[in-house]
Amino acid sequence: VQLQACGGGLVQAGGSLRLSCEASGFTFSSYVMGWFRQAPGKEREFVASVRENGGSTHYADSVKGRFTISRDNAENTVYLQMNSLKLEDTAVYYCAAGSFRGLGQPMSVSYWGQGTQVTVSS
Repeated sequence: VQLQACGGGLVQAGGSLRLSCEASGFTFSSYVMGWFRQAPGKEREFVASVRENGGSTHYADSVKGRFTISRDNAENTVYLQMNSLKLEDTAVYYCAAGSFRGLGQPMSVSYWGQGTQVTVSS
């Protein structure tokens, strides 16, 4: 199993970035896909997830209205469009594959990808 994330970088506050995560080694369309992040000195936290067919999404309150998760099952890729970035969005972002745990609940994770650094500057 491989989850290869890319697209991180340095951006000014208010700017945008688009993360991508290409998956292989499992049946992509059978898994909920998501993004988590971990800031220095903090625990890893849920950011967003998208159901297997892309029809339903779930977001952490801190990113609602600014981030959009999507997936392309033909390309085995999940995306995270991040707009209106804030200093507090600075973190290592991790792609994840897993399953649905219930309405309003973060996904459970079966597989983790390597992280990609997002740094938001003032």
